[in-house]
Amino acid sequence: MKYENMVLGVFIRRPNRFIAHVLIDGQEEIVHVKNTGRCRELLPEGAKVWCQRSGNPQRKTKYDLICVQKGHRLINMDSQAPNAAAGEWLRSGGFGPVTNVRAEVTHGASRFDFAFEKGGKTCFMEVKGVTLENDGICAFPDAPTLRGTKHLRELTQAAADGFGAYVLFVIQMKDVKFLHPNDATDPAFSQALRQASQAGVTVLAMDCKVAEDTMVLDKPVPICL
Repeated sequence: MKYENMVLGVFIRRPNRFIAHVLIDGQEEIVHVKNTGRCRELLPEGAKVWCQRSGNPQRKTKYDLICVQKGHRLINMDSQAPNAAAGEWLRSGGFGPVTNVRAEVTHGASRFDFAFEKGGKTCFMEVKGVTLENDGICAFPDAPTLRGTKHLRELTQAAADGFGAYVLFVIQMKDVKFLHPNDATDPAFSQALRQASQAGVTVLAMDCKVAEDTMVLDKPVPICL
């Protein structure tokens, strides 16, 4: 996926989940943060960030915070990017031969990020974006997620009903070692992920090539459950 109208800035502070103060072209701007997670490790004061300038004059904020430099890594922080990039990956054949790729598909009482046909079987996939990293080791989630746990249980039921069921962790950076569930932050999600894997849900992780204005799924990453 590609962004237009990107500008470089310097992070100042984040007073709440939704906005940050960023120095852009010598002026302090209030920008929208497209990630409501904690992200404390990503946004120390003085961090180099990239923001997208909006063309909508009706918006209260002119910019969206998209990408941050952490050490030698560029990390995409946009919580909408994993689904967009995963959709491109599925449709381009990155996951092998699949057909009839659809987004936001309702099945029973569940809504899944994607549905598609693979190997003669209807499949459902949930996508989770990963930005939490420490010394090349990634973890999910970075905050408790009741919604994420619910998704895993719904996928587990889909697998039991004979459908293909997948959870895809999109790691929004390169150069990582492995991914593990974040037991300390959300033991319920971690337990649900292990149970889903044992029940036939395929758990996948992919890193991404990230630039200031692009993010593309790249290589598989080991998962340590």
